Amino acid sequence: MSEKKLQVMDVTSLRAVLSDLRKKIIPSRFEKAQQSDPNSLQMGLRSLSQFTWIEISWHADSSRIVEIEPPAKTEGESTLAKQIHYGLKGMSLIALRQKGFDRVIEFHFALRPNSESKRLLIVELMGRHSNLFFLNQQKQVVTIGKQVKESQSKLRPISTGDQYITPPPLKSLAPNQNESYERWKEILSLLPINFGKALQQNYQGMSPSLIRQLAGDDKQKAEKIIGMNVQEISKENWNILYIRWRKWLKDLDTENFCLCFDGPTEYRVWKPNKLSAEEKNISLLLGQYYEESLDQIKLERLIKELKKIISKIQNNERSLLDKQKLLISRKGEADLFKEKADKILCLIKPSKQKIKEAQNLYKKSKKIRRSESIIEERINYHQKRINFIDEIELFLNEIIENEYETVKEKFIEIKDIKENLEIFIQFKRPSQPKKSLSNNRHIRILKLKSPSGFTIEIGRNQFQNELISIKRSSKGDVWFHAQGSPGSHVIVKSSNGVLEDLDIQVAADLAAFFSRAKNNQKVPVIMAEANKLKKLKGALPGTVIHREGKVLWGNPEKGKEHIEKSTANAQNALSSDAR
Repeated sequence: MSEKKLQVMDVTSLRAVLSDLRKKIIPSRFEKAQQSDPNSLQMGLRSLSQFTWIEISWHADSSRIVEIEPPAKTEGESTLAKQIHYGLKGMSLIALRQKGFDRVIEFHFALRPNSESKRLLIVELMGRHSNLFFLNQQKQVVTIGKQVKESQSKLRPISTGDQYITPPPLKSLAPNQNESYERWKEILSLLPINFGKALQQNYQGMSPSLIRQLAGDDKQKAEKIIGMNVQEISKENWNILYIRWRKWLKDLDTENFCLCFDGPTEYRVWKPNKLSAEEKNISLLLGQYYEESLDQIKLERLIKELKKIISKIQNNERSLLDKQKLLISRKGEADLFKEKADKILCLIKPSKQKIKEAQNLYKKSKKIRRSESIIEERINYHQKRINFIDEIELFLNEIIENEYETVKEKFIEIKDIKENLEIFIQFKRPSQPKKSLSNNRHIRILKLKSPSGFTIEIGRNQFQNELISIKRSSKGDVWFHAQGSPGSHVIVKSSNGVLEDLDIQVAADLAAFFSRAKNNQKVPVIMAEANKLKKLKGALPGTVIHREGKVLWGNPEKGKEHIEKSTANAQNALSSDAR
């Protein structure tokens, strides 16, 4: 799985966001501050017309300032958020300032909208050097996003209590709308390098995404122009590039911004032509873009990490199983050792050395026979663990491939699988206390409706399987599971009614679809009453035995159709239930 690429907020998109935010939060009263993670700050600001949440991040890969939807309240309160909340309590945001092509933003706060600035929140969006500084009226650092030690920066170390020092000025030229075509082309053509490097080396504010946007609307053509040596660019292309350059500068100077999700990059905030789709609520929509993109990146990293853990455990268990199988394959040697010893003792006058040899052979034979039962137990143990891990892999793939869950929902499901896998497979150090499944505050069960209106519950992992089959089931509920194949437990909550044949068939089809045998045309499915299920003591989570079961045939394709039909019009098939 290739990780999603996040478009970095450059000075162009930053100025577009600030232009949009000034209309919403200048002036506004500061009310709340909280941290959702160590590298971001969320602030709530109330203007006369609305309450706006903004998010400031100084993370190296995703530094940004955006508007966000009202966030969930975070547990606990960070020192940074406390200090900012205390320092800005009752104050008003009176100005948002940013100069030229620097990505340094100043939030000015005062006691009243028309009074002098008393507090300053400075955000530097500069890749791995990004940071946040909260300053008093004397521009001393009250609190800081991350301390910068001398070992990290000899040029500009800065910590709490220090006087704030501005970043070094940009060295290249500031783009100028009044610069002539001849002068612009001459500057870019000084060295025989490609067009992209020429822009980056000579002008400020040239991010990789902006260079692609300047090069053209089509991604492949833009990449071709960027990689072309400046001496090989035709006069026609130079003219087109200059026109786009002037259009970008004009939009920047006049703050004629719009948000377009087309072209050679993930998004752009200026419009080279009149054909682009556009949105004006730039700060909020960019906030949604970054939230969704970061959620996708987090999900991809979690999947990669979990797959690595699964592969490691699978390889280890299979290696141990192979060793035990090799040992059990030697059980035939017991008879050979005994026969050899018998032959020695059958000699007319065996020597003491021969008798000793025969005794050693008898000992080897007895040792092999005694170990057979232990080895068989070990083989059974490792095989169960392999089946358990294989089943986890099946659940993981189902979550990855399904289309009825959002990225956030998938992340929660997979994180739950990972945490419980580490607990029950003892992947964590033994010194760490085991967590109980009952500690989880919310368990997300996939719930559907049968043709007759009964609730159908489907386990998404072994722990949910155990939950719905053993802990939450009632007398009259019916259990379904693919026979001889790892997969989800399916429970029809029919304790207050009578199941019709169609309800039973749908449940069997779903059990077939949520199993490893889902690619078969027909799958044998066991149906049993939920109160006839039992979990053996010491068995792995989700392992149950049943009595008086009946075998049906499930159709995985019809199970898939039922899922798609149930979730096509509403994405609320997943319910969050408090334990």
